[in-house]
Amino acid sequence: MPFDVITFGEAMIRLSPPNFRRLEQTLSLDVFVGGAELNTAVGLARLGRSAAWVSRLTNNPLGRLIANRAREAGVSTEHVLWTEDDRVGVYFLEFGAAPRASSVLYDRKGAAIANVQPGMIAWNKVFAGAKWFHLTGITPALSASAAQTTREALAAARAAGVRTSIDLNYRAKLWSQAEAGKWMSEFMPLCDVLITTEEDTERVFGITGKDYEEVAAKVADRFPVHMVAITLRENPLVWKNSWTGIVYEKGKILRTRSYEVEIVDRLGAGDSFAAGLIHGLLDNDPQKGLDYGVAASALKHSIPGDFAWITRAEVEAMLKGGGLRISR
Repeated sequence: MPFDVITFGEAMIRLSPPNFRRLEQTLSLDVFVGGAELNTAVGLARLGRSAAWVSRLTNNPLGRLIANRAREAGVSTEHVLWTEDDRVGVYFLEFGAAPRASSVLYDRKGAAIANVQPGMIAWNKVFAGAKWFHLTGITPALSASAAQTTREALAAARAAGVRTSIDLNYRAKLWSQAEAGKWMSEFMPLCDVLITTEEDTERVFGITGKDYEEVAAKVADRFPVHMVAITLRENPLVWKNSWTGIVYEKGKILRTRSYEVEIVDRLGAGDSFAAGLIHGLLDNDPQKGLDYGVAASALKHSIPGDFAWITRAEVEAMLKGGGLRISR
């Protein structure tokens, strides 16, 4: 069946010590599944869009666990490549509290998705009838072949007339700023919508400005993208932030409200923003996309795990100014 949105990238097993414990002291680990592109597909499915996630997984209990969780959240895995080789990536998340920041320890070297090669995925079948393709800067950071496959996917999406978005999502533990700048600059002519932060824009493209609006304008001047979306995290306490975003399109800035968020789990918040933004853009309504993106991601901060277990009704209630009284 054709899908509204296709995403492509890695998902891993996430293991977290409960109750703010350090890895060195914990006696148990909470198990979640997460990965930027899968998180975005989940967010879109929860908003009522049909979504499929493309990846390469090892056919073992951990690979099947990831696929099971994706399907449980409403995301199709019919285009996932299965292999008997390689492994599934794992990462460990320690939750911090001021003055100790949260931290991530990766164990993902040699993961199946890092060994994906151009020609492995039948993109013409994947994109048949699709409306949107989304990926992030994490996937090409995994390996040279993953970067080449990312380029192949974007070119195939463009050839199929599918609109594309890229979340810059720079990860210093995966590649250098120079490597990221080279590959992501190469992808920009194949990108319709760039999602980023002021910090990532500086690290990857070397673009700075006096404010977020100027940064977005400079990105649009340098690259042929149609739209730039920037998320803004202010007052960055470990467990409480102010959260909003802007969209720059054809010289015009769109804004939305800010939310004060108490953070239960911030991982996946940016992916929820991407989901809400794409949801609105599928209706050709950038303001709706910005409103839904910021509201959905604000809600995600309150939910454990990488997935946004939200509903469209909850997002719409937020947009109408919903309060914090118990819903009875």
